[in-house]
Amino acid sequence: MPHKPTNYRQTRHKQDRFLLILVVAVLVGIGTGLIYLIWGFQDAIAGLACLLPGAAIIVGLWFLLSLIEKWVKE
Repeated sequence: MPHKPTNYRQTRHKQDRFLLILVVAVLVGIGTGLIYLIWGFQDAIAGLACLLPGAAIIVGLWFLLSLIEKWVKE
């Protein structure tokens, strides 16, 4: 029984999406958690207010690059 051919583009796209989610989760989750452990709850909320726009910039750049990649493929 022959194996299905490997679709490297689909695999790379899934891996890119997984890494994006991982980076945002680490930035927001672990970053806020460390701020909470070191400085407390109020500072963690303030840190979260700063980390979320940073995460939004990363996600926005990822969407922009994905759009450019689709545009170049056409």
